[in-house]
Amino acid sequence: MKPIRSFLFVPGHKEKWVEKIPSFGADAIVIDLEDSVPIDQKAAAREIAAAAIPGLAKAGERIWVRVNPTPYIYDLDDLHAVIQPELEGLMLSKPSGPEGIATLGSIVSDIELRKGMEVGHTQFVPALETARSIQLAYEIALDPRIATLCAASAKNADVARAVGFQWTKEGLESLYLKSKVILAVRAAGKDYPIGGLWQDVHDLEGLRESCLFNRQLGCTGEIILHPSNVPVVNEVYTPSEEELAYYQGMVDTFEKAEKEGHAAVVYDGEHIDYAHVKTAKQILAMVDDLK
Repeated sequence: MKPIRSFLFVPGHKEKWVEKIPSFGADAIVIDLEDSVPIDQKAAAREIAAAAIPGLAKAGERIWVRVNPTPYIYDLDDLHAVIQPELEGLMLSKPSGPEGIATLGSIVSDIELRKGMEVGHTQFVPALETARSIQLAYEIALDPRIATLCAASAKNADVARAVGFQWTKEGLESLYLKSKVILAVRAAGKDYPIGGLWQDVHDLEGLRESCLFNRQLGCTGEIILHPSNVPVVNEVYTPSEEELAYYQGMVDTFEKAEKEGHAAVVYDGEHIDYAHVKTAKQILAMVDDLK
């Protein structure tokens, strides 16, 4: 999966908002059929999303859809409507564990087959909002359809209720669960774990601080709720020119030293060796992936 810095939710029943998606500047969009859609408008949201996906994809947008969970799996009408070649994947709320992900994968495979699609095309990004899913994050991440995981920790939302933590701006109460999800993604050989969710959409400085904290932990992007949040998130999760110059300089310095027969060298006052250069190359490669 290509990296996603800004993963913007757009309510599916807001047709004019859906039409404006290309103007928002987000790396990827989640057309929401779940919590942001009134119950009596679910069917309309489903139709709007299904109809909009091809045109948005043609315009260069990366489109995901958050489908409605049911007591047993995910809404079959949602799945049949939105799964199509132009859809990148499904955002999954409140997964119970790897068994549910595997069952959903079989259902989606059948839909893909019936629609003449490549089986396995539709990717999943689960937001781990139940205690059991957090505990089994690694097992969930191993599923072949999982692109990455989302370590959601919104104030008073599903994960706060499931875990029982009291939300703070500093985020220490959710530090363990975020770190566990990030480690699960990496251990499963996947990339680009997603953080979030900052709910005070007009507090851009608070958003920035939250993103900086999540980036320090290892997140590479955020789920967000409002287009005004996109520039802040993209900025925080894009290495600065100074950072890029630092890492490119590290690579250049080491390669010069290596040609001279050295596998360790002092760069910018610090010892570096192969391990540090691998990190630098990984960061530079991620930036290339954003282009």
